Amino acid sequence: MTASMESMESPISITRRETAGQPPLTAELHRLYDGMERGLLVPLWTEIGDLMPVSPVSAARPHRWSWTALMAMARQAGRLVPVGRGGERRALALANPGLGGRPFATPTLWAAVQYLNAGEHAPVHRHTQNAFRFVVEGEGVWTVVNGDPVAMRRGDFLPQAGWNWHGHLNLSEAPMAWIDGLDIPFSYQIESTFFEYGPDSVDAQETPDRSRSERLWGHPGLQPVTQVAPTASSPLLAYRWEVTDRALDEQLRLEDEGHPVTLAPGHAAVRYVDPSTGGDVLSTVRAEFHRLRPDTATPARRAVGSSVYQVFEGTASVTVGDARWDVERGDLFVVPSWQALTVTTGEGVDLFTYSDAPIFERLGRFRSETAGGAER
Repeated sequence: MTASMESMESPISITRRETAGQPPLTAELHRLYDGMERGLLVPLWTEIGDLMPVSPVSAARPHRWSWTALMAMARQAGRLVPVGRGGERRALALANPGLGGRPFATPTLWAAVQYLNAGEHAPVHRHTQNAFRFVVEGEGVWTVVNGDPVAMRRGDFLPQAGWNWHGHLNLSEAPMAWIDGLDIPFSYQIESTFFEYGPDSVDAQETPDRSRSERLWGHPGLQPVTQVAPTASSPLLAYRWEVTDRALDEQLRLEDEGHPVTLAPGHAAVRYVDPSTGGDVLSTVRAEFHRLRPDTATPARRAVGSSVYQVFEGTASVTVGDARWDVERGDLFVVPSWQALTVTTGEGVDLFTYSDAPIFERLGRFRSETAGGAER
């Protein structure tokens, strides 16, 4: 028997309170509210404070995950959990404590540690979510994207736009772990996800030092004439650590020579970009790498949208909103929307970070504010 909507218990419960600006709770008003609940209607006058706060209020909380603890659990999973169809990936997703147990680092960003034992294949599939891999330590795994084998090594950033076939293969004699970043929560919220299975094993008959994408696109300032049209996301599948490291070092050397090229004194930074457009490497994700000299402190900065940071090398003290941690190599932490971030170094620190800024910029909703600077 199917009950009518009117006879079912309403999923709506209108907040009823007498506060400044609210009408008296008369019997007549209660009857109005009862009818609105049955009719699946909500009065704006009781909800406007939650729906339109004076500044962003994120459900996500600042949080830090220890790399040492993450790796211990990843190794345990490597002994207990096979890789194959059904689970697809041996990945431990960061679950923000403010997001109700969902495997989401922030409301829009996914972060996970993926672990692959020696000789294992992570089967081929594709999905509409944008993704990347960032390697904190180790080498020996190849990610194969649309048949193009790409080596993964420490410090490498490997973007991969949505709906491209990809699988991973560990050709070394030791396990390897890396960070997976995706826009899974954003895609989930806007109900845009598609997923498709490919082969169970990864075909990597050749494992060249440079992938086809690097041979074509990995030449700074040079674009193939046959590929002059802008791409939706970066066609370059690997941004190598030696290039990133050199770029950061050169910024600091130029600063020492009196040239104001750094983001702030003692603070070098680079952004990974699409070589066909100069824009963000993925349409929904901005990725950057920051290097802070010893005894450097960043001014407090907050921005609309969320970000995830990983310590690549060094140590620092980090403050996010009201939270404060000491972080070291491999640790990950989350900065929710409109929460102020400061980083203070002792010996110096290298930080990889990614955010959802491209989404908000395209929507015309991005705003940032730096202490002592202008808001934009």
